[in-house]
Amino acid sequence: MSSPSHAVDQAKQALCTRLREIRLAAHLTGRDLGDLAGWHSSKVSRIEHGRQTPSESDISTWCRHCGADDQAGDLIASLRTIDEMYVEWRRMQRTGLQRLQKAAVPLYERTSYFRVYEPSLIPGLFQTADYALALMRAVVAFREIPDDSTEAVEARMQRQKVLSSGGRRCAVILEEAALRTRIGDAEVMAGQLGHLLTVASRSNISLGIIPIRNRVMWPTNGFWIFDEERVLVETLSAELTVTQPHEIALYAKAFTQLAEIAVYGAAARTLIASAIAALDNM
Repeated sequence: MSSPSHAVDQAKQALCTRLREIRLAAHLTGRDLGDLAGWHSSKVSRIEHGRQTPSESDISTWCRHCGADDQAGDLIASLRTIDEMYVEWRRMQRTGLQRLQKAAVPLYERTSYFRVYEPSLIPGLFQTADYALALMRAVVAFREIPDDSTEAVEARMQRQKVLSSGGRRCAVILEEAALRTRIGDAEVMAGQLGHLLTVASRSNISLGIIPIRNRVMWPTNGFWIFDEERVLVETLSAELTVTQPHEIALYAKAFTQLAEIAVYGAAARTLIASAIAALDNM
């Protein structure tokens, strides 16, 4: 998967290219469009070459004078995606982790169907307090940010309650490695894996685990699909937000293929039990 910054650059370039194509299709020069819009003649060139990011108003004006009003909505949506899609973790976490946990609550509350793929960690919605605390303390130490781990864990535990209301459903696909990646000590891991067995028995939750022997797809980052609204992809340095329908569909396709190579029910429980048994050797 390309880096988030590269993905943003590509999205910006695609928007600029599309605006240029619209102008050319209208048989307007850059000066013509500038005159019609009341802009300085260089503004059109700066936008088309990516040296200036257009505003939503600029896009509406551009499309109106090019006879392409029907395309303005999609282009504005693309602009909003660019604005949202790359948020540096350091900026999000500058005051600690509690704020980050609480900021996600509105998105969780308006989501009715979660699809979650995690290659190496237990997802936050299914973490025990001890597992979450060990994980957050590691994040705090690595990022050298204010330590509000205890408060952040409490916020995460509160956020988990969304799965108990509103008829929400959650489909989770984990790599077997997520069961064996040690977070905290053996006691913390035993509690976490036992909790995973418990939540997997709930009627609104589907848990699939991809055995190491079944791994046939290319490596990818973990991702969360929230209904058909957006996808969040977490990387080491950033959170990538995807809102374009065709990109969401691509992640949905990947999730479907990952789900097809996962095991469920008794087979999944056997993998969890095996990971618990292996803790004795940790």
